[in-house]
Amino acid sequence: MGLNDTPSANRVHIGFFGKRNSGKSSLVNAVTGQEIAVVSEVKGTTTDPVYKAMELLPVGPVMIIDTPGIDDEGTLGELRVKKTRQVLNKTDVAVLVIDSVSGKSPEDEELIKLFDEKNIKYIIAYNKADLLEKIPDETDDAIHVSAKTGYNVYRLKEKIAALAAPDGPEKRIVGDLIEPSDFVVLVVPIDKAAPKGRLILPQQQTIRDILDSGATAVVAKETEFRYTLKNLGKKPKLVITDSQAFKKVAAETPEDIFLTSFSILFARYKGYLDTAVKAVKALDTLQDGDTVLISEGCTHHRQCDDIGTVKLPRWIREYTKKDINFEFTSGTGFPDDLSRYKLVVHCGGCMLNEREIQFRRKRAVEQNVPITNYGILISYVHGILQRSIAIFPHLLAEIKR
Repeated sequence: MGLNDTPSANRVHIGFFGKRNSGKSSLVNAVTGQEIAVVSEVKGTTTDPVYKAMELLPVGPVMIIDTPGIDDEGTLGELRVKKTRQVLNKTDVAVLVIDSVSGKSPEDEELIKLFDEKNIKYIIAYNKADLLEKIPDETDDAIHVSAKTGYNVYRLKEKIAALAAPDGPEKRIVGDLIEPSDFVVLVVPIDKAAPKGRLILPQQQTIRDILDSGATAVVAKETEFRYTLKNLGKKPKLVITDSQAFKKVAAETPEDIFLTSFSILFARYKGYLDTAVKAVKALDTLQDGDTVLISEGCTHHRQCDDIGTVKLPRWIREYTKKDINFEFTSGTGFPDDLSRYKLVVHCGGCMLNEREIQFRRKRAVEQNVPITNYGILISYVHGILQRSIAIFPHLLAEIKR
């Protein structure tokens, strides 16, 4: 991935929902101008959510999701419906596709209720309008279209674009914490988990945000960090480190330089840093036999000293001096029932969009299960939490109370 590519987590996720044979897949193809989805008269042709990252005018970078019919039947059908419901957790804008001739069904009403419950912006697209004798007037939340003839398809895209528009100012990873001409040092360990020939996603995105701010990004491995600081010629405003190197980098960074981690920055970027900071003290209440869930948003080949499955459990056991049990999830997997866990430790979430991260945070909070973050936990067990969030004065003041 290049620095100009838009990560899937930063794309507007547009999900197409509805009953079987409402024309979801046909409308997806009409809206995108591509043969993304398989179209058939046979009910249930779409058996799994289909994802397609693309540029969609006038919206911009998007992730299009075509889902199985919400009315699917049988044992396999129930699994497909479950997957469709899971897509809601990452959907920014929903398009409910309804057969114009058949009209709205109880299943469609159920979807609308779910959209409202999950605060998802949506538009109802009454498809197959070419089969109607008279086409009703357009409303704010509904439009009649025809995937077959192209009628009102561009108008539908305009409505999607209006719903996809951000509600507030653009979020930044680090750009709002620095000024033009500032120096920022990024400490990037190069280990077996780093893809050969490129940096991992959080590092790329952070570098780009620094450059967009007019500041200077200086990148060094942890083995060269001390030498880099000594020869930089200018005191950096901030040092950002991979969480695995937190302890070593903290020891080598002067106290008058702000220090944090990629994981902490991404927790803030995804909107759950405050929750993570408050929850980390749950470590001090863990007892023998308690279970901790460690959850990663991406999937990758596990290395012999993997941070999620090896290092974090080791650090937690060393800190608590307790016999703790651990369970692990990765990618889109995240349990519905969290009641058996005393703590959830989540990665920064660079591969998940904000809506899905917020869904996981909300699920944990509603079940009274503390949820924290890799970087926050690592800084806490190494005794440098206050230093790692000093660049966020409101958080620092809160934990000092």
